[in-house]
Amino acid sequence: MKAKGLLKEYKIIGRRLPSEQNPVTPLYQMKIFASDVVSAKSKFWYYASLLKKVKKANGEIVSCSEVLEKKPTRIKNFGIWVRYDSRSGTHNMYREYRSLTVAEAVTICYRDMAARHRARANNVQIMRVEEVAANKCRRPHVQQFHNSEIRFPLPHRIVKSQYRSTVVAKRPNTFY
Repeated sequence: MKAKGLLKEYKIIGRRLPSEQNPVTPLYQMKIFASDVVSAKSKFWYYASLLKKVKKANGEIVSCSEVLEKKPTRIKNFGIWVRYDSRSGTHNMYREYRSLTVAEAVTICYRDMAARHRARANNVQIMRVEEVAANKCRRPHVQQFHNSEIRFPLPHRIVKSQYRSTVVAKRPNTFY
């Protein structure tokens, strides 16, 4: 699987095809993060064959829908439990990100895993994603934004060219 572009969250429900021996088959639901519906369904069958021994040939997808964020304008802290294969073995990991949506946080996680651990997208499994309260956050790079008196100074401001003349008698003052 390639994690190209912004990932979306899909809820996919599938099952084994009913047979004469087993007319009522259980439904399996997964939350899949993928760039489009086709790769989400492919990922569903990959995990279904590993976990429940259901192949695409003897199964069907009952429902496939994109999950949209309830409040996409509010910043949230997300905890992501990740399992990934490295060159030396399989590792479990907990990571925290600050983002507007779950899908955006997972996208950042895939990029971060590729940058820091050289883990390709097909070697990374997202086990669980949860919104974390501010007082439960563990990582300092997320906690630093919980200060209510946080300030972002603008040390080197340059006046736009439409507001200044081309030729002036003194140099511009960019430090205020």
